[in-house]
Amino acid sequence: MQLTNRSKQVSNKEMTLAERAYLPAIATGLAITIKHFFSKKVTIQYPEVKRYLGPVFRGRHILKRDAEGRERCTACGLCAVACPTEAISMVAAERVKGEENLYREEKYAAVYEVNMLRCIFCGLCEEACPKQAVYLRHDEFVPVFTERDQVIWGKDLLVEDMNNRYTREAWTKEEARALDAKRASGEVTNVVPRAIP
Repeated sequence: MQLTNRSKQVSNKEMTLAERAYLPAIATGLAITIKHFFSKKVTIQYPEVKRYLGPVFRGRHILKRDAEGRERCTACGLCAVACPTEAISMVAAERVKGEENLYREEKYAAVYEVNMLRCIFCGLCEEACPKQAVYLRHDEFVPVFTERDQVIWGKDLLVEDMNNRYTREAWTKEEARALDAKRASGEVTNVVPRAIP
């Protein structure tokens, strides 16, 4: 009875002297090593040279601001609910008179924290945010932690710096698909990255 069609016939023939000495196998291995020795190196000098990570890479968290510099986050909590590891926590507060230039809506996140040890960089917080306030940067890694108190990121590390805004070619899936179609048809060759509108 045959259980699978992947079965092989095995022979019990005696090994030759060269096969027993493993000389052909050693010569083959040395030939591969010598071939790689003369080929182009794939190693990059990491701190000085950084590899392009691609548009779908999920790296460092960022809380976006609008064009006027006001925080977009309204502390609705959808990102915290969507997070499978419960890495996001926040405390909501109401905007007082005179803070209209700081916060976009009446309600804002007084405290917004991400536990970077828990975060699995799944991007569900990005998708859940109705105000397009939470993003995982595609161009920046999360720095290495050396101390235990560096793993909880607050608003001081998360809120976007207006002098160094995060830019992308496309901010939504629909925009990205339309841009890919235009590139494929030859309508567009070069797109300037822009901040979120």
